[in-house]
Amino acid sequence: MKNSVRITAGKYRGREILTPGAGTHPMGSRERLALFNSISASLPGAAVLDTFAGSGALGIEALSRGASFVTFVEKSPVAAQIIKENLAKLELDEQSEVIVGDLEKYFTAKRFNLILADPPYDDFNANIIVQLTKFLDENGILVLSHPGDAPELGGLRLAKTTAYAGARISIYYR
Repeated sequence: MKNSVRITAGKYRGREILTPGAGTHPMGSRERLALFNSISASLPGAAVLDTFAGSGALGIEALSRGASFVTFVEKSPVAAQIIKENLAKLELDEQSEVIVGDLEKYFTAKRFNLILADPPYDDFNANIIVQLTKFLDENGILVLSHPGDAPELGGLRLAKTTAYAGARISIYYR
């Protein structure tokens, strides 16, 4: 059975998108709203990398708020298919691409203004997050949802960490 979440703001506010269910943990609407409100000035025209994409909710939220393009990276073929369905439903195919594969093997020459990382907490690996920093442009922002304390990410400055129940969301600047 498929579950759903609603987009919190922007062009697609209130629109429902599917989530894969088991094995994923979509960020709650309260957390997404607070997160995107805090980085809203950086969204118009941004190139975004949504990693551990799950349902694609974070990247779709970024598109809803004015990002120009989102690359979604998701290792589960089932979840990646749901992202594609969500993008098609909202007619966002031209503003996005979905990469199916392991993030550790992902490589691109592209640089992103914003990287969103919401990895599974039961298999959290800060080294993978550190690898993502090479895809961040010189004035970029990396947003990380994580358990426990915010990890050090070489070359990035931790600007803020906000706690929500068992999760923390940290915002880093290059």
